[in-house]
Amino acid sequence: MMEEDHHTSHIPQWKKDEVEEIKKLIKQYPIFGVVGIGGIPAKQLQKMRRDLKNDAVLKVSRNTLIRRALEDSGEVKKMDQYVDVQTALIFTEQNPFKLYKSLEKSKSPSPIKAGAIAPRDIIVEKGPTSFPPGPILGEMQAAGIPAAIDKGSVVIKETKTVAKEGEAVSQKLASMLTRLEIYPMEVGLDLRAVLENGATFTPDVLAIDEDKYFSDIVLATQQAFNMSVFAAYPTSDNIKTLIAKATTESRNLGVNAVVLEPGVIDALLGKAQSQMLSVASAASANNEEAMDDELKEALGAAASAAIVTAAPEEEVVEEKEEEEEAAEEDGMAGLGALFG
Repeated sequence: MMEEDHHTSHIPQWKKDEVEEIKKLIKQYPIFGVVGIGGIPAKQLQKMRRDLKNDAVLKVSRNTLIRRALEDSGEVKKMDQYVDVQTALIFTEQNPFKLYKSLEKSKSPSPIKAGAIAPRDIIVEKGPTSFPPGPILGEMQAAGIPAAIDKGSVVIKETKTVAKEGEAVSQKLASMLTRLEIYPMEVGLDLRAVLENGATFTPDVLAIDEDKYFSDIVLATQQAFNMSVFAAYPTSDNIKTLIAKATTESRNLGVNAVVLEPGVIDALLGKAQSQMLSVASAASANNEEAMDDELKEALGAAASAAIVTAAPEEEVVEEKEEEEEAAEEDGMAGLGALFG
């Protein structure tokens, strides 16, 4: 005990005050999280702190002091595993999902530094640049960017992936990406974990696609409604649909069974009218076909009569020619007898 008091007595007062302040914030707020602040410039960090002042309290402190405060605060000690390099604590009354969403929205694009790891594939798109011909052409080519001169300016000849996800970015490439205003990094508070009522939420749980989540709820609601209607399970939400469905089905049954009731008589008359028009149309079509057949028969008879009438005239002509030939032969025979 004396050794502990002796050790504690050598701890600077400001450190003790820092630990006590963190412990006080943990007790004051129902939700607190551990965030990473790596790569955030001091000026931008101050702006984030001001932007969050109405919704959360951002506390930046040394990792040793944060761990000491967590250790002295009971069950929150398990958050110690998320304390790493460049750590801060955030305290709020917002639910963890809303907190995660607000922190993600606050992130902004930032240039990548030399030696930094590419968070994703870095792609330089094909197209013109604002640079005139000069040394920059060689600098771009040295950085692995396919550049050339076209119509008095530097252009990128083809789209190229200059760094793949997980690769370290060289000094030349980092400098050129900044000059091209390509910012692969996102700077902001990186939420590592949130504690609420003893439950720990990590980003893989908090990152929700709200549009998909909403569409899934709508689809589930529609399917549940349809199932209740088909199963005829009455509820306050589907009772009107069930009554309308029953009315339609009973009306159809009355029409098909030809039940003469006031509720279906109009439908029956309409059905009879439709059937009558259909029969009339079919009868008209049959009459047209019968008339066509009679016309064909009449034309055939007329043609046959014409052929029969023409045949005797041909026979008379042939008989007349035969008689003339016989008379001519008799005349020739008479002359022969006369002149011997």
